[in-house]
Amino acid sequence: MTTPDPSREPEPTKPAGTATTPYKDRVYRSPAGVVGGVLVLAIVAWLGIDAVVVGEGRTPWLALATMLFLMPVVFAYTLRPAVLVNDDRLRIRNPLRLIVLPWGQVASLRSGFSNEVVDDSGTTYQLWALPVSVRARSRAARQDARAARAAARAGQGGSGRARAGAAVPGGVAGAADLGTDAAVAGGPRRAETDQAMDELRELHERRQGEPGTQGEVTVRWAYEIIAPAVAGAVLLGVLWGLG
Repeated sequence: MTTPDPSREPEPTKPAGTATTPYKDRVYRSPAGVVGGVLVLAIVAWLGIDAVVVGEGRTPWLALATMLFLMPVVFAYTLRPAVLVNDDRLRIRNPLRLIVLPWGQVASLRSGFSNEVVDDSGTTYQLWALPVSVRARSRAARQDARAARAAARAGQGGSGRARAGAAVPGGVAGAADLGTDAAVAGGPRRAETDQAMDELRELHERRQGEPGTQGEVTVRWAYEIIAPAVAGAVLLGVLWGLG
Protein backbone atom coordinates (compact mmCIF):
# COMPACT_ATOMS: atom_id res chain seq x y z
CA MET A 1 0.00 0.00 0.00
CA THR A 2 1.53 3.25 -1.05
CA THR A 3 0.70 6.81 -0.16
CA PRO A 4 2.13 10.03 -1.57
CA ASP A 5 3.66 12.58 0.81
CA PRO A 6 5.34 15.95 0.20
CA SER A 7 9.09 15.65 -0.32
CA ARG A 8 11.43 17.95 1.56
CA GLU A 9 14.09 17.94 -1.11
CA PRO A 10 14.58 21.25 -2.95
CA GLU A 11 12.96 21.58 -6.33
CA PRO A 12 15.40 22.04 -9.22
CA THR A 13 15.55 25.50 -10.81
CA LYS A 14 13.20 25.78 -13.79
CA PRO A 15 14.06 27.70 -16.96
CA ALA A 16 12.24 30.94 -17.61
CA GLY A 17 8.89 30.46 -19.26
CA THR A 18 8.29 26.96 -17.91
CA ALA A 19 4.64 26.47 -17.02
CA THR A 20 3.79 25.70 -13.42
CA THR A 21 1.57 22.69 -12.74
CA PRO A 22 -0.15 21.60 -9.50
CA TYR A 23 2.52 18.94 -9.02
CA LYS A 24 5.39 19.93 -6.73
CA ASP A 25 7.94 17.56 -5.29
CA ARG A 26 6.20 14.39 -4.12
CA VAL A 27 7.46 11.09 -2.81
CA TYR A 28 5.77 7.70 -3.12
CA ARG A 29 6.80 4.82 -0.91
CA SER A 30 5.36 1.72 0.72
CA PRO A 31 4.22 2.25 4.34
CA ALA A 32 4.22 -1.52 4.89
CA GLY A 33 7.84 -1.71 3.74
CA VAL A 34 8.84 1.14 6.04
CA VAL A 35 7.15 -0.40 9.07
CA GLY A 36 8.59 -3.84 8.35
CA GLY A 37 12.06 -2.40 7.85
CA VAL A 38 11.99 -0.50 11.12
CA LEU A 39 10.91 -3.63 13.01
CA VAL A 40 13.59 -5.83 11.42
CA LEU A 41 16.31 -3.24 12.03
CA ALA A 42 15.23 -2.92 15.66
CA ILE A 43 15.41 -6.70 16.15
CA VAL A 44 18.83 -6.98 14.47
CA ALA A 45 20.19 -4.08 16.54
CA TRP A 46 18.77 -5.48 19.78
CA LEU A 47 20.16 -8.98 19.26
CA GLY A 48 23.48 -7.69 17.92
CA ILE A 49 24.13 -5.23 20.73
CA ASP A 50 23.17 -7.86 23.29
CA ALA A 51 25.67 -10.29 21.75
CA VAL A 52 28.40 -7.64 21.72
CA VAL A 53 27.82 -6.73 25.37
CA VAL A 54 27.45 -10.18 26.93
CA GLY A 55 29.14 -12.39 24.34
CA GLU A 56 32.50 -14.05 24.82
CA GLY A 57 35.34 -15.03 22.52
CA ARG A 58 34.53 -14.43 18.84
CA THR A 59 30.84 -13.84 19.51
CA PRO A 60 31.06 -10.00 19.73
CA TRP A 61 33.03 -9.86 16.47
CA LEU A 62 30.56 -12.19 14.73
CA ALA A 63 27.70 -10.01 15.99
CA LEU A 64 29.37 -6.85 14.69
CA ALA A 65 30.08 -8.41 11.30
CA THR A 66 26.50 -9.68 11.04
CA MET A 67 25.06 -6.27 11.86
CA LEU A 68 27.44 -4.59 9.40
CA PHE A 69 26.17 -6.93 6.68
CA LEU A 70 22.48 -7.16 7.52
CA MET A 71 21.56 -3.61 8.46
CA PRO A 72 22.50 -1.95 5.12
CA VAL A 73 20.75 -4.76 3.21
CA VAL A 74 17.55 -4.46 5.27
CA PHE A 75 17.62 -0.67 4.95
CA ALA A 76 18.17 -0.87 1.18
CA TYR A 77 15.19 -3.14 0.53
CA THR A 78 12.70 -1.64 3.00
CA LEU A 79 13.36 2.00 3.94
CA ARG A 80 15.35 3.24 0.95
CA PRO A 81 12.98 2.57 -2.02
CA ALA A 82 11.03 5.66 -3.08
CA VAL A 83 9.74 7.36 -6.20
CA LEU A 84 10.25 11.13 -6.17
CA VAL A 85 8.62 13.32 -8.80
CA ASN A 86 8.23 16.97 -9.68
CA ASP A 87 7.40 18.98 -12.79
CA ASP A 88 10.72 18.24 -14.49
CA ARG A 89 11.86 14.75 -13.66
CA LEU A 90 11.18 11.35 -12.13
CA ARG A 91 13.66 9.98 -9.61
CA ILE A 92 13.61 6.27 -8.78
CA ARG A 93 15.40 5.30 -5.59
CA ASN A 94 15.74 1.53 -5.80
CA PRO A 95 17.66 -0.63 -3.28
CA LEU A 96 21.05 -0.33 -4.99
CA ARG A 97 20.58 2.39 -7.61
CA LEU A 98 19.33 5.93 -8.04
CA ILE A 99 17.84 6.61 -11.49
CA VAL A 100 16.96 10.14 -12.62
CA LEU A 101 14.75 10.40 -15.72
CA PRO A 102 13.64 13.76 -17.11
CA TRP A 103 10.03 13.48 -18.23
CA GLY A 104 11.14 14.07 -21.80
CA GLN A 105 13.15 10.83 -21.68
CA VAL A 106 10.29 8.70 -20.34
CA ALA A 107 8.65 6.59 -23.03
CA SER A 108 6.00 4.88 -20.93
CA LEU A 109 4.92 3.80 -17.46
CA ARG A 110 3.48 0.32 -17.40
CA SER A 111 1.97 -2.05 -14.87
CA GLY A 112 2.00 -5.83 -14.99
CA PHE A 113 3.48 -8.13 -12.41
CA SER A 114 5.49 -5.05 -11.36
CA ASN A 115 5.31 -1.31 -11.98
CA GLU A 116 7.98 -0.15 -14.41
CA VAL A 117 9.13 2.89 -16.36
CA VAL A 118 10.67 2.63 -19.83
CA ASP A 119 12.95 5.33 -21.21
CA ASP A 120 13.36 6.36 -24.85
CA SER A 121 16.26 3.93 -25.35
CA GLY A 122 14.05 1.01 -24.32
CA THR A 123 15.70 0.45 -20.93
CA THR A 124 13.27 -0.68 -18.24
CA TYR A 125 13.52 0.35 -14.59
CA GLN A 126 11.43 -1.28 -11.90
CA LEU A 127 9.66 0.89 -9.33
CA TRP A 128 10.48 -0.91 -6.08
CA ALA A 129 8.57 1.64 -4.01
CA LEU A 130 5.32 0.90 -5.90
CA PRO A 131 4.85 -2.86 -5.64
CA VAL A 132 1.90 -4.42 -7.42
CA SER A 133 -0.56 -5.87 -4.92
CA VAL A 134 -3.03 -8.39 -6.34
CA ARG A 135 -4.73 -8.46 -2.94
CA ALA A 136 -5.27 -4.67 -2.99
CA ARG A 137 -6.64 -4.86 -6.53
CA SER A 138 -9.06 -7.62 -5.54
CA ARG A 139 -10.18 -5.64 -2.49
CA ALA A 140 -10.82 -2.55 -4.61
CA ALA A 141 -12.80 -4.65 -7.12
CA ARG A 142 -14.96 -6.12 -4.32
CA GLN A 143 -15.65 -2.66 -2.92
CA ASP A 144 -16.63 -1.48 -6.39
CA ALA A 145 -19.00 -4.42 -6.81
CA ARG A 146 -20.64 -3.75 -3.43
CA ALA A 147 -21.03 -0.04 -4.24
CA ALA A 148 -22.59 -0.87 -7.61
CA ARG A 149 -25.11 -3.25 -6.01
CA ALA A 150 -25.99 -0.68 -3.36
CA ALA A 151 -26.43 2.02 -6.01
CA ALA A 152 -28.65 -0.28 -8.08
CA ARG A 153 -30.87 -1.05 -5.07
CA ALA A 154 -31.08 2.64 -4.20
CA GLY A 155 -32.01 3.46 -7.79
CA GLN A 156 -34.78 0.86 -7.86
CA GLY A 157 -36.20 2.10 -4.58
CA GLY A 158 -35.88 5.73 -5.61
CA SER A 159 -37.83 5.32 -8.85
CA GLY A 160 -41.03 4.47 -6.98
CA ARG A 161 -40.52 7.29 -4.48
CA ALA A 162 -39.83 9.73 -7.31
CA ARG A 163 -43.28 9.07 -8.84
CA ALA A 164 -44.95 9.57 -5.47
CA GLY A 165 -42.91 12.59 -4.55
CA ALA A 166 -43.41 14.33 -7.88
CA ALA A 167 -46.92 15.34 -6.80
CA VAL A 168 -45.69 16.69 -3.46
CA PRO A 169 -44.11 20.19 -3.63
CA GLY A 170 -40.80 20.24 -1.80
CA GLY A 171 -40.76 16.43 -1.55
CA VAL A 172 -37.61 14.33 -1.31
CA ALA A 173 -38.16 12.53 -4.60
CA GLY A 174 -34.95 11.73 -6.42
CA ALA A 175 -32.70 11.77 -3.34
CA ALA A 176 -31.73 8.16 -3.90
CA ASP A 177 -31.01 8.93 -7.54
CA LEU A 178 -28.75 11.78 -6.47
CA GLY A 179 -26.89 9.39 -4.18
CA THR A 180 -26.50 6.94 -7.06
CA ASP A 181 -25.16 9.67 -9.33
CA ALA A 182 -22.67 10.72 -6.65
CA ALA A 183 -21.46 7.14 -6.27
CA VAL A 184 -21.01 6.79 -10.03
CA ALA A 185 -19.26 10.17 -10.28
CA GLY A 186 -16.62 8.98 -7.85
CA GLY A 187 -15.41 6.46 -10.44
CA PRO A 188 -14.19 2.94 -9.84
CA ARG A 189 -12.01 2.26 -6.84
CA ARG A 190 -8.35 1.55 -7.54
CA ALA A 191 -5.54 0.01 -5.55
CA GLU A 192 -3.28 2.70 -4.13
CA THR A 193 -0.26 1.74 -6.24
CA ASP A 194 -2.48 1.83 -9.34
CA GLN A 195 -3.68 5.30 -8.34
CA ALA A 196 -0.06 6.40 -7.96
CA MET A 197 0.77 5.06 -11.44
CA ASP A 198 -2.23 6.92 -12.87
CA GLU A 199 -0.93 10.15 -11.34
CA LEU A 200 2.55 9.55 -12.78
CA ARG A 201 1.11 8.87 -16.25
CA GLU A 202 -0.98 12.03 -16.11
CA LEU A 203 2.03 14.12 -15.09
CA HIS A 204 4.15 12.50 -17.81
CA GLU A 205 1.56 13.35 -20.48
CA ARG A 206 1.42 16.96 -19.31
CA ARG A 207 5.14 17.60 -19.00
CA GLN A 208 7.01 15.41 -21.49
CA GLY A 209 7.17 18.10 -24.18
CA GLU A 210 8.17 21.03 -21.96
CA PRO A 211 11.65 22.61 -22.33
CA GLY A 212 12.55 22.00 -18.68
CA THR A 213 11.92 18.25 -18.93
CA GLN A 214 14.67 17.42 -21.40
CA GLY A 215 18.07 16.00 -20.50
CA GLU A 216 19.96 12.77 -20.01
CA VAL A 217 19.04 9.73 -17.96
CA THR A 218 21.50 9.24 -15.10
CA VAL A 219 22.07 6.10 -13.03
CA ARG A 220 24.15 6.06 -9.85
CA TRP A 221 25.00 3.02 -7.75
CA ALA A 222 24.33 3.29 -4.02
CA TYR A 223 27.90 2.70 -2.84
CA GLU A 224 26.94 3.92 0.64
CA ILE A 225 24.82 0.76 0.87
CA ILE A 226 27.03 -1.63 -1.10
CA ALA A 227 30.35 -0.83 0.65
CA PRO A 228 29.36 -1.62 4.27
CA ALA A 229 27.36 -4.69 3.22
CA VAL A 230 30.35 -6.09 1.30
CA ALA A 231 32.69 -5.25 4.18
CA GLY A 232 30.39 -7.03 6.63
CA ALA A 233 30.13 -10.08 4.37
CA VAL A 234 33.93 -10.27 3.98
CA LEU A 235 34.51 -9.89 7.72
CA LEU A 236 31.87 -12.51 8.46
CA GLY A 237 33.48 -14.91 5.98
CA VAL A 238 36.92 -14.37 7.49
CA LEU A 239 35.67 -14.97 11.03
CA TRP A 240 33.88 -18.17 10.02
CA GLY A 241 36.93 -19.31 8.06
CA LEU A 242 39.22 -18.86 11.06
CA GLY A 243 36.96 -21.23 12.97
